[in-house]
Amino acid sequence: MKQKINNIEVNYVDYGNPNGKPVVLLHGWGQNIEMMKFIGDRFVNDFRIIILDLPGHGQSEKPTTVWSIYDFSECVHTLLETLKIKKPIMIGHSFGGKVTLAYASKYECEKIVLLASPFKKEIKKLSLKTKVLKSLKKVPGLNKFEEFAKKHMGSTDYRNADPLMRSILVAHVNLDITEDVKKIKCPSLIVWGTEDDDVPYERAEELETLIADSGVVTLEGGTHYAYLEFLERVISVLRNFL
Repeated sequence: MKQKINNIEVNYVDYGNPNGKPVVLLHGWGQNIEMMKFIGDRFVNDFRIIILDLPGHGQSEKPTTVWSIYDFSECVHTLLETLKIKKPIMIGHSFGGKVTLAYASKYECEKIVLLASPFKKEIKKLSLKTKVLKSLKKVPGLNKFEEFAKKHMGSTDYRNADPLMRSILVAHVNLDITEDVKKIKCPSLIVWGTEDDDVPYERAEELETLIADSGVVTLEGGTHYAYLEFLERVISVLRNFL
């Protein structure tokens, strides 16, 4: 299904038990609805499941300007209003988790689940290749290679994005929403892999201290996609939490 939100066509699915509590699932950067159906499909008997392609992903149109996390959050809120959904259960992975945090800091939620959800800038060690490329960019006359350097310096997500989506990604990565996270009042489940190289496990522990009613589920050895690597365990934990 598709819905126009602020002149942007947003693709979503709405299925499961129409009389059940609404569960909204938000995917990570560079992903789409399919990445969250692994969870959504397991709760169709008891819950109404809404999963959307966040703008710029899947079959949803791209924003026409550089959107912030708050713009994505407002887009989700507008869609839910259109669907007459109030006080949803929100489940977000990575980028979708950050959107979930922004949403829950402003709007009422029944509960939220955070799957490896960043909330502030992560400083990563630079590889030798990256250091070399950064140095080259400073050399007079080589600025014409800036686009080449960007494509080879950034993360896989960054390299795979077009210029507008890259700008959105950079804005997201650099935005610290710690103060917003402190405003969240609903029960919050934090699920994290100990070997997450994108958003380190200590962020889970920090989130637990920032959100009053929260707890951490540790997935030993799990990566940034621990929710898929330990899917059966995660489904079991979610069943108890929801």
